Amino acid sequence: MFTALLGASCLTSEAATATPAAQKEQAQKNPGFAAIDAIMQDAVATHQIPGGVVLIGHDGKVIYRKAYGSRSLEPTQEKMTVDTIFDMASLTKCIATTTAVMQLVQQGRVRLNEPVAHYLPDFAQNGKGEITVRELMTHYSGLPPDINLKTPWQGREAAYQLAMQTKLENPPGTRFVYSDINFETLGFLVEKVTGMSLDQYTLKYVFTPLGMKHTRYLPPKEWLPLIAPTQYDENHHMLRGVVHDPTARRMGGVAGHAGLFSTADDLSIFAEELLHGDKILSRPIIEKMSTPQGPATGASLRGLGWDIDSPFSTNRGELLPIGSYGHTGFTGTSLWIDPTTDTYIILLTNRVHPNGGGSVVDLRARLATATVEALHLTVSEKEKLRLARITGYNESIMAAHRLFVRNGDVKFGIDMLEAHNFSDLHPDAAHPVRIGLVTNQTAVDSQGRRTADVLAHAPGLQLTAIFSPEHGIAGKLDTTQIGNSRDEATGAPIYSVYGSSDAKRRPTPEELANIDAIVYDIQDIGVRFYTYETTLGYFLEAAAKTGKPIYVLDRPNPIGGAYVQGPIADAGRESFASYWRTPIRHGMTIGELARMFNGERAIGARLTVVPMQGWMRGDWYDSTGRLWINPSPNMRSLTAATLYPGIGMIEASNISVGRGTDTPFELVGAPWIDGVALAHYLNARKIDGVRFVPVTFTPNASVYANQQCGGINIVLTDRYSLDAPEMGLELASALHHLYPDKYKISGIDALMRNKATLDALTAGVDPRRVEEDWQDTIDSFQAIRSKYLLY
Repeated sequence: MFTALLGASCLTSEAATATPAAQKEQAQKNPGFAAIDAIMQDAVATHQIPGGVVLIGHDGKVIYRKAYGSRSLEPTQEKMTVDTIFDMASLTKCIATTTAVMQLVQQGRVRLNEPVAHYLPDFAQNGKGEITVRELMTHYSGLPPDINLKTPWQGREAAYQLAMQTKLENPPGTRFVYSDINFETLGFLVEKVTGMSLDQYTLKYVFTPLGMKHTRYLPPKEWLPLIAPTQYDENHHMLRGVVHDPTARRMGGVAGHAGLFSTADDLSIFAEELLHGDKILSRPIIEKMSTPQGPATGASLRGLGWDIDSPFSTNRGELLPIGSYGHTGFTGTSLWIDPTTDTYIILLTNRVHPNGGGSVVDLRARLATATVEALHLTVSEKEKLRLARITGYNESIMAAHRLFVRNGDVKFGIDMLEAHNFSDLHPDAAHPVRIGLVTNQTAVDSQGRRTADVLAHAPGLQLTAIFSPEHGIAGKLDTTQIGNSRDEATGAPIYSVYGSSDAKRRPTPEELANIDAIVYDIQDIGVRFYTYETTLGYFLEAAAKTGKPIYVLDRPNPIGGAYVQGPIADAGRESFASYWRTPIRHGMTIGELARMFNGERAIGARLTVVPMQGWMRGDWYDSTGRLWINPSPNMRSLTAATLYPGIGMIEASNISVGRGTDTPFELVGAPWIDGVALAHYLNARKIDGVRFVPVTFTPNASVYANQQCGGINIVLTDRYSLDAPEMGLELASALHHLYPDKYKISGIDALMRNKATLDALTAGVDPRRVEEDWQDTIDSFQAIRSKYLLY
């Protein structure tokens, strides 16, 4: 029976009325289309689906459009046609609800980081008061998968009350759990804000403007002959034109998570709108919606409503790049859109017909892969670089956000300078270029030679002066009392550019007078308040003022270049620990920072960055193949560096962070802290990437020297999922909650430099809610940052 129903309805839009012979000839011209035929015919023949429609668009045109198998097997048998109307199931979330919400965001009537309870006060019940619109749209709300269907409730009002009363299963922002309640709630939000029912709103403001004439909730009776039935309901009635999803059905057929009906042709119109149009949403809003919007460390990548890389994104196939987006529906529907190759793939089936069986998981992936092969789609090197900058990770593990850990062989800036025979510095044997080197113990090449020694013996160069930053030339001093000295190996004078005043932290005109060029080579740690970055800024200023060129020998960001996290420093609050308005974890190399400082602060220095070779944005220091050298006395490991953006951020409050112990930045404590209570509180918060062990320790230096402290040891369990600045917020919030009379929370702002964050924490706002408020400013920073990235 099935093989008799494998005929085509249409191959391409131009071939809609072509003869079977013409269709066959066209298919033969493109073997890839024949492969798609075979895949779909096999799916019908092996009972994976009763039938389906495939529509593929590329470069603004529909290039493939074909029906397979049967629309209905029971109670009557009907052939599938390309104009069949399907139950969209969860595609409703994207096509209807997400679009409606994003229109309201565009109009300023809804804010993504606003608590849902601001719009639906009833939602605040049972600890949900801080869940944001963003968390609903990305499925990081902490809510369970669906409303309880074991109780005999009926109607939209009952569903509303159940959604509002739902209890959290996880703290908001911590776990990706795909939840229909998220979009049921968003549907209620749209109705509350607009004063219109969801079906009326989407019909008027989404489907009608786009000319989607066969897309709507509650399809009229005259559509029934073209609607693909799904399965028998609990009363053994075949569902046809009635939503398959049981929750949406109890709600009367209109819900934020399910209930929409549509055709492949209408979805094609919608996909083209997202790729090229601006009738219903602006281009920036579409970009926002279709790029990662969940927690930066989340294991599943979700846009706003749309899937990017999660356990549900099988319809991306194996060849479409991460950076594309789409969604699936339980009834057997799917849509995947790839802006990079200007392609979309629509697969509509009623795989649950007639008795709830069938599967399209493998079919979706095979179809997407066959499409890429049929069209010979490739991603240019430019696009690969763009995608790498967006994602920073590889695709080897489906639906897992993992940075690419590798055994690399990275050549640092000094190595490349040597490889170029120092040509970047324009050496001159007759008149050696006099070099002033800003450096410390971290500046060594791949052979272990100091940059100072390399430059001192380079032909055509003369090492005239060395400038040492905080901690001195050897990186061992923890004092502001650092004087000038002389380098024994080269004989060059060493001028300290660190001290107790601003003047002592800058080079003097006299120190610069006898040099021709400045070279900066220091290993940074990738955190805003690490003072080597400000020293870089001060030398850029000095170079601009004196007209001398400055060369920055680039080195890797040891904690990777893929993540940008933490609050942006307030304007007008620049200091030696905050040179410019960067987030705490900026994800930039020292060379990229130099470019950004020079451009955004309009310094105007004659800057040259000597880039690395072989470094990727996803690389942590352990992927470089290079020896770890402590950048400062207490930065003794990559683990300490990973935790530092959070622990360092709160260090200026009245706590010990383990300075004076063997594991600085892995400990937090004070004589008045009960480590057991603190660890219990923090572990209950389910902070991604870390666990907390109660300990006692006695630092021999710094805060609480020689005093026994109770506290916690921070165990790093997954550096990829840790948002260290948010962890710092969690620690400060916990101490403020447990020890309101002893913990001086105001101290954290000395390095954090963000008063709104301090005020929110002091007022008791949930740290995850505070972190979400950073997102808009981080997005703005990302746009600036992108101009200066080298890798």
